[in-house]
Amino acid sequence: MEHQELLAGLIRLHVLHHAAEHEIYGQWMIDGLAHHGYRLSPGTLYPMLHSLERKGYLVSREERKGSSRRKLYRATDKGREGLAVAKRQLREFTGEAMQDNIEKE
Repeated sequence: MEHQELLAGLIRLHVLHHAAEHEIYGQWMIDGLAHHGYRLSPGTLYPMLHSLERKGYLVSREERKGSSRRKLYRATDKGREGLAVAKRQLREFTGEAMQDNIEKE
């Protein structure tokens, strides 16, 4: 994906947003992000999920069904708090960026 480094923060926010609403798993998140135009491979998403978990933003549990297993993630209190802070900053940025566009027109 072009501009991956810049968009990585937005991808993390998408992950936290959904993990704050309900448990998520990797493939579901990959499919969901694809609807927003992000094309992530498991090799990109899973290290991101593991990093968010190591930093305390997510917690996981393993679910087994027969011979298959799935790791489910949900946001921690720290994850929900971080998401709230990021949303405030994002609102401020979008307001500023949109104002710049209006002034230039």
